[in-house]
Amino acid sequence: VERTFAWLGNFRRLVVRYERLITTYAGFFHLACVILTLRRVLK
Repeated sequence: VERTFAWLGNFRRLVVRYERLITTYAGFFHLACVILTLRRVLK
């Protein structure tokens, strides 16, 4: 779990949180998870 949070820390938009709406932030969070998963699968 801690490793996943560290990987998500590489996404500046999630760390800084520019979005005001939680739905927008959740969308970027899900997109980051998809990118991380794809990187892991393609590796």
